[in-house]
Amino acid sequence: MRSVSAIIIIISFSYLTACRPASKITSKDNSSAKATKKSTRKEPKFINEIEVTPGNTVTSKHKTATSKNQNNSDSSANSADAVAKANIERADWLQLKYAVMMDASVEKVSNVSLLQKLEEWWGTKYCMGGNTKNCIDCSAFTQNILGDVYHVKLPRTAQEQYAMSDKIATEDLKEGDLVFFHTSGKKSKLISHVGVYIINNRFANASTSGGVTISDLNDPYWKNRFTAAGRVIH
Repeated sequence: MRSVSAIIIIISFSYLTACRPASKITSKDNSSAKATKKSTRKEPKFINEIEVTPGNTVTSKHKTATSKNQNNSDSSANSADAVAKANIERADWLQLKYAVMMDASVEKVSNVSLLQKLEEWWGTKYCMGGNTKNCIDCSAFTQNILGDVYHVKLPRTAQEQYAMSDKIATEDLKEGDLVFFHTSGKKSKLISHVGVYIINNRFANASTSGGVTISDLNDPYWKNRFTAAGRVIH
């Protein structure tokens, strides 16, 4: 009887050992799998402030700062573009204005610096010996225009400007050349008036009647008093 009881106890123990709950086995196996997966997960590393995760795209730690700098750069660029656009629109307006005044195509009135300088002096009244925006005489006007626009230094008087210029034929006149007149009477040989040639027989000058304006070489008054054309821009 003792042998039978011993056998029964051994069988029962074996059964209990072999038939442990499946849930416990599964739980233990899952824990092992998670531990393995966790140990093999790719951890990000930083090299010279750059985040590098193996297998992933390289990204910057300072992405926010970079984006902010980019926004500031874009804002500055937009402001510069707006200023440039405004300057272009003003230049186009000046070209149109002076093209109409000189009966020329807009494309041929292309020296914006000259147009801006003419606009700056436009309408300034004439006075002998003047050289300010309050009043100016003809040779001071040409001296200012040639100096500011073409960087050519002229002497002070019309006679001196005539003496230093190379004489050219009227058909060879180009923008920036000088045109000389005697306005003190037909018998006088002194050059008493000077202007800056622009285009299409038009020249800018400080006249006694209209101040700084644009005149026409074909106008009878100027045609009868024209003496010579001179070039100082080489």
